[in-house]
Amino acid sequence: MDRQTSGWINGFVGVLIFSASLPATRIAVMDFDPVFLTVARAAIAGLLALGLLLIFREKRPKHRDIVSLIAVALGVVVGFPLLTALALQHVTSAHSIVFIGLLPLSTAIFGVLRGAEKPKPAFWVFSILGSAMVAGFALMQGLIASPLGDGLMLAAIIVCGFGYAEGAKLSRTLGGWQVISWALVLSLPVMAILTIVYMPPSFEGVGLPAWISLAYVSLFSMLIGFVFWYRGLAQGGIAAVGQLQLLQPFFGLALAATLLREPVTPMMLVVTVAVIFCVVGARKFAK
Repeated sequence: MDRQTSGWINGFVGVLIFSASLPATRIAVMDFDPVFLTVARAAIAGLLALGLLLIFREKRPKHRDIVSLIAVALGVVVGFPLLTALALQHVTSAHSIVFIGLLPLSTAIFGVLRGAEKPKPAFWVFSILGSAMVAGFALMQGLIASPLGDGLMLAAIIVCGFGYAEGAKLSRTLGGWQVISWALVLSLPVMAILTIVYMPPSFEGVGLPAWISLAYVSLFSMLIGFVFWYRGLAQGGIAAVGQLQLLQPFFGLALAATLLREPVTPMMLVVTVAVIFCVVGARKFAK
C-alpha cells in the first residue's frame, strides 16, 4: 500500500471516530457537568498519551514547538470539548452537527493565515456564503431554541479549526500521533488538578450510557481519533485528506438519529449539504 492511499484510509478512520464525538458528548452531559467532562476526558487521554510516549521512547519536542503544541492543546484538548459540551446543554447533537460543516472551512482559513497564502477571491465568496447559510439556519431555529448554544458552537468551530491547522502544520516535522500526545501531556498537570477540583461528591446518579460516553470521548475522540487523523494528514497531505472532514456531518447526523432518536429535519440535511458544497468550493480556490 502506497503512502497516499494509507493517508486516505487513516484520515477516513479518523473522521468516522470524530463523527460520534458530539452524540457521545450529548449523552455524557446529561449526567456529567460539562466542565468536569472536559477536564476528565483530557486527563484520561493525557495519561494514555504519556504512556505511549514512554513506551515508544519518543524524543521531547524542540523548544520552538512548545508554543504550537500549547496552541493545539488550547484548541482541541480544552477549547472544542468544553465549548461543545456547554453548547450541547442547550441544543441537540443533530442541530450542532450542522455547524461541524464549517470545520473544514475554519481549518482552511487558519491554514491560509498561518501559511501566508493568497487565495483567489472565489475562496472568500464561498466562505461568506457558507457562513451566511449557517447563520441563517441559526436565526430560523436558534432564536427560539438557544442562541447561546449556537454561539458556543461557532466559537468551538473557530478554536478547533485553529487547533487542526496548527497541529497539521506541526505534524510535518514532529510526527502525526506525537502532536496530539505531546499536547495532551502538556495539559495533563492542569487537567488532572481540575478533574479533582470539579469531581462531583458522588457518581450515584450517573448512568451506564454516560460512563460509556465518557470512555469514548476520552479514548477515541481525544486520542485514538487524532492518531489516525494526524497520521493521515502527514501521509496523504493536509489539503487532500482534510477534505474527508466534509463527510463528518453526514455520519454525525446518522448517529444522532439512530443512537439518540433525535429528529433530523429535511432543513438540517439541506443546510448541511449546502454548507459542504460551499466548503468544497472554498477549498478548491484556497491556493
